[in-house]
Amino acid sequence: MRKTPIDYSIVTEKIKESGIPVVGRAKIREIVRLVNEIEQATGESFIRMEMGVPGLPPAEVGVNAEIEALRNGVASKYPMIDGIPELKDQISLFVKNFLDIDVNAQNCIPTVGSMQGGFAAFMVAGRRNAKQDTVLFIDPGFPVQKQQLNVLGIPYETFDVYNYRGEKLREKLESYLSKGNISSIIYSNPNNPSWICFDETELKIIGEMSNKYDVVIMEDLAYFAMDFRQDLSKPGQAPYQASVAKYTNNYILLISSSKSFSYAGQRIGMMAISNELYKRRFADLKRFYSSDEFGHSMIYGALYALSSGTSHSAQYGLCAILKAVNSGEFNFIDSIKVYGDNAKRMKEIFLANGFKFVYDMDGEKPLADGFYFTVSYPGLTGDELLEELLYYGVSAIALSTTGSERTEGLRACVSQIRPEQFAHLQDRLKAFYQDHK
Repeated sequence: MRKTPIDYSIVTEKIKESGIPVVGRAKIREIVRLVNEIEQATGESFIRMEMGVPGLPPAEVGVNAEIEALRNGVASKYPMIDGIPELKDQISLFVKNFLDIDVNAQNCIPTVGSMQGGFAAFMVAGRRNAKQDTVLFIDPGFPVQKQQLNVLGIPYETFDVYNYRGEKLREKLESYLSKGNISSIIYSNPNNPSWICFDETELKIIGEMSNKYDVVIMEDLAYFAMDFRQDLSKPGQAPYQASVAKYTNNYILLISSSKSFSYAGQRIGMMAISNELYKRRFADLKRFYSSDEFGHSMIYGALYALSSGTSHSAQYGLCAILKAVNSGEFNFIDSIKVYGDNAKRMKEIFLANGFKFVYDMDGEKPLADGFYFTVSYPGLTGDELLEELLYYGVSAIALSTTGSERTEGLRACVSQIRPEQFAHLQDRLKAFYQDHK
C-alpha cells in the first residue's frame, strides 16, 4: 500500500464508489462531489482548484440593496422577463463605460447567470437559419457550454486557438465558415482555462469574418476586465475591456456578475444584444417562436420558456452594484486583484516542484496572472495527473474536457486558495515531486 499525504486506500475506494470510469474525464461538479467525499472520509482538506468559485465576499452594496428589495416585498412579485427598467439602464451604461459600446437599454437583459444567457443564445442564434445549424467553439473553453448544445441537439465544431493567434486566426476561421453551416461562434475573453486574451487584431478578424458569413458572435465575458496587465477600472476612460463589438453588429455579450462582483450565488448575469441584431428578422425563427424578430424571440421565446425571468431581488442587488461602479464609487477591479497575486505565488510553487505550464504565452507576450492557469507534469497525461494528485490532496480538472488539444495538462483555479494554504500546497507538491522523479 502506497503512503501518500491523503490515505491511499480511502482515495482509491472513493474513486471506485464514484462510478466515474476515468476520473480525468469527469465533469467539474463530479470532481467536486468526489473531493467532498474524500475530505469527509479522511478529515483532510484539499487544495481545491477544480471549480471557478469566487473566493471573496460579495459586493456589499449589492447585498444591502437586495435585502432592502426583499423587505419591500419584491419576493412576492414576478419580475418582468426582460428585467427591471433601472437595471436595464445600468447595464447599458456599464457597457458604454467599460467597453465603449452603445447598446440600447431595451437590448440589455438580466439572465440567471451567464450560463442561462448562453443557453438562450444557442436556442435563438442557432435556429435563425435552417442552413446554419452548427456552433463553432474557439477553444479551449467552458465544458458545460458543449453540454448545453448536446441537450439542445445542436451540433458544434471546435478548434484549439493556441496555434492560430494573430493573422493565423483568419485562415483557420475561413476553413470552418466557408462551409456555410456555422450559425455562431463562442469564446471567452479572458479565456477559461488558458487565460489568453484576444487582442484587437484578433477581435477585428473575428468581427470581419462574422460580417462576411453572417455569423453571430457570442462573447463570453465571464472574467470581465480581469486582465490585470492593464487598468480597466475607470468608467468612461480608456483602456476598455476589448470586445468584438467594435468590429461587428452581429454580437451577443454575456457578462457575468459571479467573478467580477463575487455575486455567483445569486445567479444573475447580463446579456447585451447589439442594436442591429436585436431588430433583425429571420423567417426560420418562426419554426420555434411566435415572432421572427431576434430580440423578441430571445425574450419571449427562449428566456420565457427557461425561467420566466431572473430573481427579482437579485436584479436590485446587481443594479446597485452597477450604479456604484458606473459612478466610480466602487472600484470592482481593486477588490479582485488578489486573484492575480494568488496565481503568481501558486505558479512559483508548481514550477519549483517539477511542473510545467501548458499555455505559457499570450501571443507574443507572457501570460497574465489571473483566475486560471494550466500545468502539466512530465510523463503523465492530464487524466493520469488529475487522478494521481487526488492522493496528494490537490484537485483540478483535466484540459481534455475543455476542448484543448493539449491533453497532458490540467486547469488550476486560484480563487479558493487562502494565503495560509500556500505552505500546504508546497508540502504536497514537494511530496508528489519526490514520488514521481
